[in-house]
Amino acid sequence: MKKRPTPVSCFRIHHLKTGYPTMSKNQIPEVYGLGQCSLDYFGLIKNYPPADSKCEFTGLAVQGGGPVATALAALSRWGVHCAFAGVIGDDAFGRQIQASLEMEGIDLRGLLVRQGFESQFAFIAVEPGPGRRTIFWQRPTGPPPRPEELDLDLIRRAKVFHTDGLFPEAALAGARAARAVGVPVVVDAGSLRDGMLDLARLSDYFIASASFARSLVGKDDPLAACREMAALGPGLVGVTLGKEGYVALDRGRLIRRPAYPVAAVDTTGCGDVFHAGFIYGLLQGWTMDRSLDWGAWAASRVALQLGGRTGIPPLPEWLKG
Repeated sequence: MKKRPTPVSCFRIHHLKTGYPTMSKNQIPEVYGLGQCSLDYFGLIKNYPPADSKCEFTGLAVQGGGPVATALAALSRWGVHCAFAGVIGDDAFGRQIQASLEMEGIDLRGLLVRQGFESQFAFIAVEPGPGRRTIFWQRPTGPPPRPEELDLDLIRRAKVFHTDGLFPEAALAGARAARAVGVPVVVDAGSLRDGMLDLARLSDYFIASASFARSLVGKDDPLAACREMAALGPGLVGVTLGKEGYVALDRGRLIRRPAYPVAAVDTTGCGDVFHAGFIYGLLQGWTMDRSLDWGAWAASRVALQLGGRTGIPPLPEWLKG
């Protein structure tokens, strides 16, 4: 019987086919990202099951994931030089995570391998009909990055510092270093965890999930959440709302847009790629409206395929003009 390739082999084969830009260690990254990197297993189910039942799934897919890691993967595919800092274990998942990032041509000098610990892992049950997914995940068990383990000089020389705040102490140190020299700080606020509001005070662009906004104000009122986040100091704040689109405040100016309509298969990675699109716009010097809109369009393309990275779109011709 022919032996099936391991996930790592699959990643490396894919790398040979993609031709994504590789980054020399002498290059200064345009975007320095600090945050989660994961190995994600996806399975398609018809309906989410009740307790004490069996549920058959189909379409197993294995991909690298994590908010910052996936955002950098998208940016790298769009020709942006990126560097990533995060934590993996010395386990098989960690090796696959590293391979998935190497495939994208991302500078991994900041990737810390914790000996004897486990990497971040997730299993994601996807319901294509309603376009929902349920994520079961384990954070990395190793010690988080310490501020002194970050390459603060590289952050100061980047054009954007991007973080999801999973490692609050390091994220705050990176944000302070960036802000001190005028490097914009972009935060992907997925969950209201310790240190996130302190990070908001150090950020220039703070874009949150609907669940973060709900936790912040105690109700489904994304505009109220935007006002509360804006009071902390960021110039632009926003809330992504899935199929409802997004709402943002750009120095007090309201921006509200519907989502691009798609028959969603899987919404994993949509928020990550939304942030990537927004950051791409910043690097191009676009307006806030255009940057947000490109992020929303790119996120809608991701939803058309299973997994957070498979559907990352190439730069369309109309965007290059």
